[in-house]
Amino acid sequence: MAELDVEPVERVEDAGVSLPTGVDAPDYVLYGGKGGVGKTTMAAATALASARDGTATLVVSTDPAHSLSDTLETEIAAEPERIREAIPLFAAEIDPDQALEAGGPLGEGGDLGGFEGLLGGENDEGENPLGDLLGGGAIPGADEAAAMRQLLTYLDDDRFDRVVIDTAPTGHTLRLLELPEVMDTMVGRLLQFRQRMQGMFEGVKGMFGGDADPEAGMADLDELRERIERLRSVLRDPTKTDFRVVMVPEEMSVVESKRLLSRLEEFEIPVSTVVVNRVMENLADVAGADPDAFVSPDLEGCEFCKRRWKVQQGALSSAQELFRGHDVKRVPLFADEVRGEQMLELVAACLD
Repeated sequence: MAELDVEPVERVEDAGVSLPTGVDAPDYVLYGGKGGVGKTTMAAATALASARDGTATLVVSTDPAHSLSDTLETEIAAEPERIREAIPLFAAEIDPDQALEAGGPLGEGGDLGGFEGLLGGENDEGENPLGDLLGGGAIPGADEAAAMRQLLTYLDDDRFDRVVIDTAPTGHTLRLLELPEVMDTMVGRLLQFRQRMQGMFEGVKGMFGGDADPEAGMADLDELRERIERLRSVLRDPTKTDFRVVMVPEEMSVVESKRLLSRLEEFEIPVSTVVVNRVMENLADVAGADPDAFVSPDLEGCEFCKRRWKVQQGALSSAQELFRGHDVKRVPLFADEVRGEQMLELVAACLD
């Protein structure tokens, strides 16, 4: 396929593309879907367009396979930093493992705050009774818990008017969304366990952690419940959150996206937009560009292109039927890799 001639922004505008200033979206936008479908591209394009009208916007990646730095062609730190001087665009790439080492779901230093105080911390063999109580030596979803804790911090950060999140691939995303339910169950089991054991060990001082204060542990449990409810409230409020499903025009991707959409509906997570990426059509058909300004697949003279377009048409037809009632956006297949502001602005025009 011919190489795309990436034009300066002025030439892109001359080609008839209406570049968006700002986006019509709630405070929190999450892009999810199978790995490799272009979630990072969509998140970066949305954040860039959002910041262009002066909206302080943070784009965050929670995907361990980070590519946000490459897409924006800027070194991105683990903590939010402003990456553009002309517009209020901030970015961060969360490493779940590092986040877990820095601090657990509630406390700093990688522990669980007062949980050890409730159950005695590690025993003589170095095992964690909390892990045993939950059926294993490790707390389920610990890495997602660390990511969730940081996301909650960003959601409440007054520096940002909008947060755009490039989530991990579908399986990891669902684990993150299931975490509040998992942790809520965990808290309930902890409370039941404590109630059963309290009478038995009431007269044994220090049985629940030596010098640790059980009431402090209870306070931590209450704080955890509040955090869980905060996350649920934000994710389920369509005036605050839009989870956008990204897919490519292939039947397997349609099936995967439908499965994700169904799971999100189970958790009452609002989905208003489905983005079909890498569609083999002219940019002029999507964003009103000059048809001669950009390289497009030759659907007339290229047999390979014709066959692929036939496959895509079948998937697009299925997507339109399955996602009826959702705003389906199409982003064309570009001849070159989508990275840097000029290309991201073209993507943003397709999402507008």
